[in-house]
Amino acid sequence: MTPVIVLGATGMVGQRAVSLLKGHPWLRLAGLVASERSAGRSYREACRWHLPGEPWAGMGEAPVYPAEPSLLTEVVGGPGIALSALDSEAAARIEPAFAAAGWAVVSNASAFRMDPRVPLVIPEINADHLALMDAQPWRGGIVTNPNCTSMPLALTLAPLDRALGVEAVLLASYQAVSGAGYPGESAWDMVGNVRPHPGPEEIKVAEEPLKILGRLEGGQVRGHPMGISARCVRVPVADGHLIAVSVRTRKSADPADVIALLEGWDPGLDLPSSPRPLLIHREERDRPSPRMDADAGGGMAVSFGRVERCPVMGLKYFALAHNTLRGAAGAAILNAELLVKTGRVIPK
Repeated sequence: MTPVIVLGATGMVGQRAVSLLKGHPWLRLAGLVASERSAGRSYREACRWHLPGEPWAGMGEAPVYPAEPSLLTEVVGGPGIALSALDSEAAARIEPAFAAAGWAVVSNASAFRMDPRVPLVIPEINADHLALMDAQPWRGGIVTNPNCTSMPLALTLAPLDRALGVEAVLLASYQAVSGAGYPGESAWDMVGNVRPHPGPEEIKVAEEPLKILGRLEGGQVRGHPMGISARCVRVPVADGHLIAVSVRTRKSADPADVIALLEGWDPGLDLPSSPRPLLIHREERDRPSPRMDADAGGGMAVSFGRVERCPVMGLKYFALAHNTLRGAAGAAILNAELLVKTGRVIPK
């Protein structure tokens, strides 16, 4: 099995990663890494656990290590996969150090997503973009997964683009508070309220799908030429980001044909964390909804519904994904599985 360490193991995304790695068929959790104030303590002492199920995923007595590549390489017995749940500022410093030491870094942070040397990968869409790693300056490498709102957008646009040609997208997101981590948004901001997103979320959602859906040519990704305009809002929901999408395509299609296209899309990806079906159609008029659909496919599927004609753009629909599973920790683990399957990391 391939050894995996989790950078930022005490945060919300890190906790999700730890829980998902327990019992994984390909990946072995080999080390927990956190800040200097947490290093040297047990995971139980360093981490206030916020997830349901077994506290600390049974890893409560495991030691927490500082983010020192040489130390972790010695502990693990050689470089493996470093799954990064660090915030962007820390990731910009720490991830290249691990890559330079030979680790394959799978990052959930935004620090390197738009770096032209670094692939931004959703395995069901653009696994071929891993080839960018061949020209990276590190002995190991860095691969990233996208923002939690870009995820359901890109996964639903991919089959539409290949069949119909996507030209432009308008979207509004309704985003769960877990996307802000812990303690996240204040109760004053969220109770009885919705809040226009205070961060750069709209920029990420407008940029990232263009890279994901772009073409790999001559060792570079040529971004997709579609235009994306996004409005992002935080809502008082625990988990699950809902997006309302309007799309203009080169070829027209009836809503029934679009539903069949999305339902039938099977990338044929044989990875443990990639669900089948990947895109799940909800026929009810009030679905998909976070409470009912965020956990579809073990939290790794995307639910969609209300596929209708749009008098302005041509097509509109709702889509929903679990933001800390498919949109964060689960997406990073899926990319780690892809690295193993493509032989970029050799199991020990």
